[in-house]
Amino acid sequence: DFSITFIGMFYIPIFLDFIVLTINNFDLGNIYVWLIFIVSFMTDTFAYFSGYLFGRHKLIPSISPKKTIEGSIGGILGSTICCVAFGYVFNLGIAHMILVGSIGSVVAQLGDLFASAIKRYVGIKDYGKLIPGHGGILDRFDSVILVAPFVYYAIYVFI
Repeated sequence: DFSITFIGMFYIPIFLDFIVLTINNFDLGNIYVWLIFIVSFMTDTFAYFSGYLFGRHKLIPSISPKKTIEGSIGGILGSTICCVAFGYVFNLGIAHMILVGSIGSVVAQLGDLFASAIKRYVGIKDYGKLIPGHGGILDRFDSVILVAPFVYYAIYVFI
């Protein structure tokens, strides 16, 4: 259980620090930082509704029994469309926004699955009860934790 404690102490603050790095290290950092949240939240939102409406095939039932392949695909499409729209509004490269939206969505879903695997390991359903129906703050930000460094490095390398 030391490894779970280690992850909690370092993985969350180190990865979330990429939000601050994104704001401070790029000329358009105050605009780029929104990509972190657009990718994370739009992936969650579109995956939920796509899975609810079309979900038939379970993604990884041993880790997250309600997630479906159809929801995962919907999350990728939704995130990509929202990033392209964001890029259009702020005159950012559409090809870059497709890259950030699609790959970022996969990263967001991996972050969510990673957090779900930890919860299964320690035998809890949610990280808290602060947000009714959604658990705690970490339950809402589990995908942000991995998306933040992805967006930072995508901007650094490609934009």
